[in-house]
Amino acid sequence: MTGDARSGRDFGHADVVGMWVTADGQIRQELLPDGRYDEARGDRRSAYTGRYTVTGDHLDYVDDTGFTATGDIRDGVLHHEHLVLHREDRTEKPS
Repeated sequence: MTGDARSGRDFGHADVVGMWVTADGQIRQELLPDGRYDEARGDRRSAYTGRYTVTGDHLDYVDDTGFTATGDIRDGVLHHEHLVLHREDRTEKPS
């Protein structure tokens, strides 16, 4: 069964909603709860946008130009084609 981000937890799909970032911070991929994504590259905001679906720990992407890609969550890390992205810490750090 394939689900979108909103139904992911109901069907045993990975919780992927949030910001995912490469170790150097140059690529930032925000997976939105409505099944859309917005990816920034360096200083270029919204370099790639499109939709995604989640099946288990697997993601299928289709960008707004029709290009397709895949990703997998392994040990809490998003492996998106050749990229390795880590979930950005959602907790606020004390100042």
